[in-house]
Amino acid sequence: MMGVDDTGLVTASAIRLFDHREFDVASLVEAKAAAAQTISVVLPARDEATTVGGIVERLRSALVDDAPLVDEVLVVDDRSVDATAAVARNAGARVVRSVDVLPEVGVRAGKGEALWKGVAASTGSLVAFCDADLRDFDPRFVVGLVGPLLLHDDVSFVKAFYDRPLDGSPRGGGRVTELMARPLVSSLFPSLTSIVQPLAGEFAGRRPVLESVPFVEGYGVDLALLIDIARTYGVESIAQVDLGVRVHRNRPLSELGPMATTILLMALDRAGVDAPREAVLRTPERGEVGVSFGERPPLRQVLDRHAP
Repeated sequence: MMGVDDTGLVTASAIRLFDHREFDVASLVEAKAAAAQTISVVLPARDEATTVGGIVERLRSALVDDAPLVDEVLVVDDRSVDATAAVARNAGARVVRSVDVLPEVGVRAGKGEALWKGVAASTGSLVAFCDADLRDFDPRFVVGLVGPLLLHDDVSFVKAFYDRPLDGSPRGGGRVTELMARPLVSSLFPSLTSIVQPLAGEFAGRRPVLESVPFVEGYGVDLALLIDIARTYGVESIAQVDLGVRVHRNRPLSELGPMATTILLMALDRAGVDAPREAVLRTPERGEVGVSFGERPPLRQVLDRHAP
């Protein structure tokens, strides 16, 4: 039974749930060939020279060389000052600088900008995103993300979830999720409350879907994509997949306040609240920190506008 909630989201009874262990690589390769799909894996990266090479190598070994599931491994170098680009290229990735993608629309900053440029620069009919700072990357992450898209035609977007260790404990990561994103979702977007990790950086979607929604430029992009895709295509078009355990760099607590504030501003905007797109976060330790969010329009609009 479908309906519309107070925020305009098309609702359904539940968001489908999968486990990465449900998907066999050989079967997915067959399904991919039968459906004439191609798959790009995009890694947005800024100063991730210590981890990006290992991720690319494991991806290419397991899902390009051993089994032809992935057609393209693309690293979007987001103004790194370390050797991220060289390391990724030497490991076998195609590397583009974010500033060189769609230069006619100008240069902006933020994670969402790198993701948006990644969609533009990639070629696959299915596009999967993984963070480039993962210390324990495993090809199962990509297998789990693309599995629902290859085997279920009515799935448009797949979001990952996992256990996130923190300081030696098996769980505890995702502090911004628990203290900001989850309360916002519960209060303003109740149709999405079954999403386990609304801020997860691992997700995948069909190209027409990813090209049809705006991308928030900063840290609000992950939650904004969920909201916008649910609003446009229906909650029932979204699936989530359990990827097991994921370990990455945990940011110091002092850096989380601006991230949380950006997510707050974005969520209020998406909920239709008359709120500013910029604010000043005042803290005893860091003083005043300016926070704002902008967004790129749907990529398809931009590509059509600049088509020769």
